[in-house]
Amino acid sequence: MTVEVTDPRSRRRLRHATRVPSHRALAAILALLAAVAGFGLVFVETSLNRIDNSFTTQDISALLPSATPDATPTPEDDSAGKALNILLLGSDSRLGDANEELGKGDVGGMRNDTTIIMHISADRSRIEMISIPRDSRVRVSDCKMLDGSTVKGWTGKFNIAFANGGQNGNVAEAAACVATTLYDLTGVRVDHYAVIDFSGFVNMVDALDGVPMCIPNDVSSSKAHLDLEAGPQVLDGTTALAWARARTGSGLGDGSDLMRIERQQELLTNMARKALGLNLLTDATKGTEFITATAESLTMDPKLGDSHSLLGLAWSLRNFDTDNLYMTTVPWMYPSDGSGDVVWKEDEAAAMFALLKADEQIAPVEEPTDGASATPEPSASTSPGTSSTPSVSPTPDRETEQEILDSCATA
Repeated sequence: MTVEVTDPRSRRRLRHATRVPSHRALAAILALLAAVAGFGLVFVETSLNRIDNSFTTQDISALLPSATPDATPTPEDDSAGKALNILLLGSDSRLGDANEELGKGDVGGMRNDTTIIMHISADRSRIEMISIPRDSRVRVSDCKMLDGSTVKGWTGKFNIAFANGGQNGNVAEAAACVATTLYDLTGVRVDHYAVIDFSGFVNMVDALDGVPMCIPNDVSSSKAHLDLEAGPQVLDGTTALAWARARTGSGLGDGSDLMRIERQQELLTNMARKALGLNLLTDATKGTEFITATAESLTMDPKLGDSHSLLGLAWSLRNFDTDNLYMTTVPWMYPSDGSGDVVWKEDEAAAMFALLKADEQIAPVEEPTDGASATPEPSASTSPGTSSTPSVSPTPDRETEQEILDSCATA
């Protein structure tokens, strides 16, 4: 495995590594990195400038002999020429007052409702994001812990892996257990991980001044503390979190995790659409606010959490075409046992992960006919014994928030 798990005493905040608290709900920021990679350079630079401005300095260059300044070096992608697999996780940990309040209750342990494998191609031309249903019935691997012990795995729902690894309250151990389970299931090696919690997600949405959404019908969920009217809405961080977490209630379909994944993918897409439309390249204040919220919201491995490595990766993606951003879900079906679990369609899932490991395009290449779109419509079957093809979210475009809201009328 290439996931790096460090002793919690050595973990640091973004600029050099990770931070200690556990994290949750949507691994949204790296989805946004995929969509706004061209802005990543400015995000990191402005954030570092804010830190640098905190120092007391005085220029003595005028007192020194003249010298020809060196040219500013181009940021270097430490993984240039290599495909990357980044594991994005959302944790429901209640550690911290903010997470406890947002989670509406004291729930022990930690679980992950969101798991996404983000694949960045070696030539940096494609980004593919595969959602793993939390209710997937799989063989959960044995997990190694930092103290040398092992937590035995068993066959059950996929999110057991995160809970097993997180028994000691350490997000890094939880992420390592998920990465190990994914490797044993798919052969895909994880290069980096990033985990976000309730409050981290709220902070990022609020840094964007909300996310525009088209709510298809009235929604009410007492468990998620969510009440929304149908129509165009701009969701603040707390409401967006509730929308992403909601599973049961009126207006939410059958309450399955698969329906929730569809909503989460749409939310990620609209966050990316708004971030693109804001043109953060020309708004240093908003860009700094967003990258600061990002830095304070994630737990990452030390390599991904180093600002210079992240800067290099962002620079290598500066010409990324968002037409090549593809979101999907591992092919799945319901078993006929009425358990509510889902099982992977083995042949199709194996073919998908084989393409990912070979760094080949996952998105189907289809020729449109009679003016029809080449992109299949999202679908999610809900009857036992039936199956679903992978769902696909629209590619983000550069739009204003109002244009996104106006599109609700034609959706």
